[in-house]
Amino acid sequence: MSLPRRVSASSTPAVSGVCRTVTPSWDYGGYEGITTADIQCTRPDWNLWTDGVVPGPAAHPGESPQQVGDRADRALARVAPTLLDAEAGDVVLVAHAHLPRVLAARRLGPPPAAGALFALDTRSVSRLGTEHGRPVITSWNAIAGTSPNGVSTVP
Repeated sequence: MSLPRRVSASSTPAVSGVCRTVTPSWDYGGYEGITTADIQCTRPDWNLWTDGVVPGPAAHPGESPQQVGDRADRALARVAPTLLDAEAGDVVLVAHAHLPRVLAARRLGPPPAAGALFALDTRSVSRLGTEHGRPVITSWNAIAGTSPNGVSTVP
């Protein structure tokens, strides 16, 4: 997901800019490594976005959607000064699994659970921007490729 202005995560060497870790992925607690289908064998109506996870061991206690949203808000607050700097370039946030969906929801304004509305494809690039000063989705689930000379391309 990219936002207007520049900051890149350390896992994006093809992107120039300041490298920093944005925020870790969702802590799935006691559900780490368990599929949705397996969880729903014992909790048929379970939904990560509304129900969260069961507590796990001390090292991975788990997080509610709101806790993940709070971390996403802090990550967005860290890049906010760059977003407001017209000379700074773009901001690139790299994350996996459910976290980019929460980041998108929080950047656009809805609560963290609205991340459920943003299905995210593997290896895709999504972009948020602004229109008339308001955050908008400018591209979602675009697939990055490789040019004939082997250089990574981002749509």
